[in-house]
Order: sequence, then structure tokens, then C-alpha cells
Amino acid sequence: MPKRPWNRVNLPVYSISSTDGKGNFNMHIITYANQISMNPKRFVCGIYEGTKTLENVVGHKEFVLQLLSEKQYRLVDLLGKKSGHQFNKMERLEKRKLITEWNGFPVLKDALAVILLSAISSFPGGDHTGFLCDVVQYKNLNEGDPLTLDTLRAHKLIRI
Repeated sequence: MPKRPWNRVNLPVYSISSTDGKGNFNMHIITYANQISMNPKRFVCGIYEGTKTLENVVGHKEFVLQLLSEKQYRLVDLLGKKSGHQFNKMERLEKRKLITEWNGFPVLKDALAVILLSAISSFPGGDHTGFLCDVVQYKNLNEGDPLTLDTLRAHKLIRI
């Protein structure tokens, strides 16, 4: 049986670093992220309903989109399968010395690139809320291949 059309595309895997604006941070896996405008440079990001990340982005519009490296596939269990409401992801990442700081946000030091985004509007998208975001600043951190859905499939982290 062939895959559904939307599951045939090998999307990149990102992580969001978000804040509540009071010094508390969270990270989250996101695959629904794409550039949507060249001028001005904008992204649209879909954030899953009920997550700590959604709560943070609704309350504090700036967040960092991190393009993950293929070597970071093991982070998907921590960042994508555990809730920031019940589990301190940042504490675990700091303990493993995986974090550095950029523009006041903790970011994964092995990420390929980081993009500071500012949400300018939001819209309901079913089980996700969509955010239209301006690119505020960006930085390439490391060389390498991006983490993709095919890598997650190969490691049996997802079934789609």
C-alpha cells in the first residue's frame, strides 16, 4: 500500500526553543515549518495543540527555530515524545551538555542553523496552531546533513 501523499515528502526536522518570558524555556520537535515569503523573509510554523511550546509562543511571540542535524535523531524521544508540562527537557539537555546560548535562548549546540522568529499572526489549523513569523535573525552553526523524516523512519522513531 503506497503512503498517503502528505507522508511521501521527506521533510526536515526542526526543534523550537521557546520561553514564557520569565526565564523558563522549553524545546519541542516540529516538522510543520516552511519558508513562505522571500521578501520579507517569513516562515509559517505549526505547533501542536496542548503543548508547553504552544503556551509559550502564544504568550511570548519570539522563539528560535533550530534546523537539526541528522546526528541528532536521538533527541526526538526527549523533545518530541515527552511533554514540557510534566518533564523538564532543559534540565536533561543541560546535564548532557548539549546547550549553548544564542540571542537569549538556549539552543542545541549541534544544530545546523538557528533562526530567531517573531510570530506576527496565528490561525487555527486543526490539531496544530499555525504561526506566520518574521525572520528576525539567523545563524549557521555547523556543517552537515539535516535531520529528515526518512532518518526518523529508518530508526523506527515514526511510522508515517
